Amino acid sequence: MATTQAPAINMDELNAFLGKFVGDLGAAVHAGMVVIGEKLGLYKALSDAPATSAELAKKTGTDERYLREWLASQAAGGYVTYDASTERFSLTPEQAFTLATEDSPAYLPGAFELALGSLAAVPRIADSFRTGAGMGWGEHVEGVFHGCEKFFRPGYAANLISSWIPALQGVQAKLEQGARVADVGCGTGSSTILMAKAFPKSEFFGFDYHDKSVEAAREKAHKEGLSGRVHFEAAKAKEFPGKDYDFVAVFDCLHDMGDPVGAAKHVRQSLAPGGTWMIVEPFANDELKDNLTPVGRVYYSFSTLLCTPCSRSQEVGLCLGAQAGEARIREVATAAGFTHFRRATETPFNIVYEARA
Repeated sequence: MATTQAPAINMDELNAFLGKFVGDLGAAVHAGMVVIGEKLGLYKALSDAPATSAELAKKTGTDERYLREWLASQAAGGYVTYDASTERFSLTPEQAFTLATEDSPAYLPGAFELALGSLAAVPRIADSFRTGAGMGWGEHVEGVFHGCEKFFRPGYAANLISSWIPALQGVQAKLEQGARVADVGCGTGSSTILMAKAFPKSEFFGFDYHDKSVEAAREKAHKEGLSGRVHFEAAKAKEFPGKDYDFVAVFDCLHDMGDPVGAAKHVRQSLAPGGTWMIVEPFANDELKDNLTPVGRVYYSFSTLLCTPCSRSQEVGLCLGAQAGEARIREVATAAGFTHFRRATETPFNIVYEARA
């Protein structure tokens, strides 16, 4: 009887891969720890002053034994600093900036909430690998919606007003003078409200096909005192109402759409003469080999769990994916009749495109 010879194992390479595994496993379970830390206000409390587990438990009204274990996990992961001589935990300025300061452009907890929410769909998505079925955005758990908003909001807050809009030809001047703006796929309205606060003479209309996100956006606009000129409505990207928009924006969602070309055609028809369409998409190169990076891994994973199933659940189901790249986004815009298309600016996480008819 023939025997199969075991492959030769390079122990250095094996140990290096096992080390990677330990890091990834720790990161996976650590995501839950970060979500707990934000939910219970532990990072914010710890950012005020160093504390022992007992002191922090008293300050936050939490159980000391659970908190002691949580703090140890945070210190082991480098998210919290531990002083063995005083047995106190603390946050460095950098740790506080990313974990306890919600308006920071580098606020991290939302990304972990989005990850945990996405992972809840793993059993269904695994079955979709066999059936090819989709999963609509609204079918995910609430952590996906809340985490998505928290994940993208810091980047929008840091870049949208200061660099993305100024990179577009003539758009900032129109917004300052008073323009009609549509934010298509607005989610819970963070991008819409940021623009509305920056350009008080303009009127904004946010559209999203997920009714619960629209309800949350309306509540935010009301709290900000913007209800009079910021309007939110449930509508599909191919069907949102209104004409003569001076500016239409689509933030990190064109690749989620079942028929992005159809949506792009509707955007073109809704624009006023000389109007501009801004497309914000996750950073991606055109070639797969150039996206095999830490950022690419994040986006391809989210795309498997969220973006591709979302597109597959809709008509056409083009499934651009979160790493579509400039060439494919250009194809969508060109097929919709846009004659001007360019990369206006970029960050390590996003690319901003400008399209005009």
